[in-house]
Amino acid sequence: MEMVILKPAVISLLSVLVLYISWSWRVNSHERFHQCLLNNSPPSHPIFQAIHTPQNSSYSSVLQSYIRNLRFNTSSTPKPVLIVAAMHESHVQAAIICAKKHNFQMKIRSGGHDYEGLSYVSNIPFFILDMFNLRSIDVDIESETAWVQAGAILGEVFYRIAEKSKTHGFPAGVCPTVGVGGHFSAGGYGNMMRKYGLSVDNIVDAKLVDVNGRTLDRNSMGEELFWAIRGGGASFGVVLAYKINLVPVPETVTVFKVEKTLEQDATDAVDKWQHVAHKLDDGLFIRLVLDVVNSSTRTGERTVRATFIALFLGGSERLLSITDKGFPELGLTRSDCTELSWIDSVVYWGSFPAGTPASVLLDRTPLTLSSLKRKSDYVKEPIPREGLEGLWKKMIELERPYMNFNPYGGKMHEIPATARPFPHRDGNLWKIQYVTNWNEEGVDAANYYIDLTRQLYDYLTPYVSKNPRQSFLAYRDLDLGTNNHNFETGYSEGRAYGINYFLENFDRLVEIKTKVDPDNFFRNEQSIPVLPPLHDVE
Repeated sequence: MEMVILKPAVISLLSVLVLYISWSWRVNSHERFHQCLLNNSPPSHPIFQAIHTPQNSSYSSVLQSYIRNLRFNTSSTPKPVLIVAAMHESHVQAAIICAKKHNFQMKIRSGGHDYEGLSYVSNIPFFILDMFNLRSIDVDIESETAWVQAGAILGEVFYRIAEKSKTHGFPAGVCPTVGVGGHFSAGGYGNMMRKYGLSVDNIVDAKLVDVNGRTLDRNSMGEELFWAIRGGGASFGVVLAYKINLVPVPETVTVFKVEKTLEQDATDAVDKWQHVAHKLDDGLFIRLVLDVVNSSTRTGERTVRATFIALFLGGSERLLSITDKGFPELGLTRSDCTELSWIDSVVYWGSFPAGTPASVLLDRTPLTLSSLKRKSDYVKEPIPREGLEGLWKKMIELERPYMNFNPYGGKMHEIPATARPFPHRDGNLWKIQYVTNWNEEGVDAANYYIDLTRQLYDYLTPYVSKNPRQSFLAYRDLDLGTNNHNFETGYSEGRAYGINYFLENFDRLVEIKTKVDPDNFFRNEQSIPVLPPLHDVE
């Protein structure tokens, strides 16, 4: 048979034709998906107002309103085909049904604080199911509970509770613009965790739309799925709302911030903190922030500053008796302490200026936005003094990254590691958050600052948990691995990061995932995988 050799012009024409067919198919597919949403919307709650496409003037503002990491807000960042800003649970149901039918990846966003942008970025065609319109909060002081929709932010939750009671609160994060959906799905911790545990330790019911578009509560979803959605990530369905138990708080609480540099004996104070912070009164939470600043005693040199910032569920007199006895190296005095209401302590921890009214917690715009990288670790033994001295040198060398040390103990040590998907309980003295922020634009700047963060993380390897090196799901970190969700390799790829986040709870999550979402519809780059066919968890 004689070989036919195509001329370059013919090859070029064929290439154009293939590209056109591919483009045309994508456009038609997007249109069919859009039409499916409209067709699956009940007349009583039409969905068309909730749909934002690139052709709508609202598209860019809706997309960018909840991007909290500017690293993923560039012209080259992949954009969604459309955004469904759900206004009713039927919109969530339609989004799931149509995305399954037309094979579109769905990204679920509540507050946009996902550190790696997994709630609003993908390298394959996708759309965003945005939950920010579903933000109702119904507080019932008589039963000491509240129903909170997933699109609410933490500041709104705190404010609405305080509207009804001066002696009730809820244990959750200190950043008021964090979305409830993402926060609770990863566990949710804050400055009352030593007294009351995590947010998920205080969730008693939920409403979830499953992969078949059914709305389920705790009773209808069953205890296994209810267990999984309290800290197992957004891999099992779309949570519409959570029922939370409120916790008692005194009418007066106390906050303080004490700063010490190396020249002011910070090493002694840090060394003592790591031995006692997890043992002190359960109502006392002392976060330790370590960063690099200019030295006040050596011109032109840099030093490490240790900042101790605290919430105590009580008055200053009792607080001082606790610190004088258990942590004298802190040097806390009455003038360092501020007594206020619990809701005003939330404002204080949100880094707002003194005197800022609590209504600021209703503002959904963060104080600052920047590009950022985060990582996490858990510490099981105090770092030796020589290790601290080496850490100071490394931090001064790197300059930009800083760290938050968050103490455990108290309730965190009482709750079994298997009680929730979040496993980091007894045996952990504190959690490390590695923090690097920058304002420079571009890939080179991002790579530079990310590398600084990794260097600090690598330096602390000898002093943190091992086999596996534990990580906190809410501090999402793609350095731990990603998943292409191939049915043959998805489990092994998922286990690479899943063990760090969930330890022995990972395989239980996989089994639940395989049962409730066998086709792996609810997925992202670090979601819980499904088991391949005829595969058993080892």
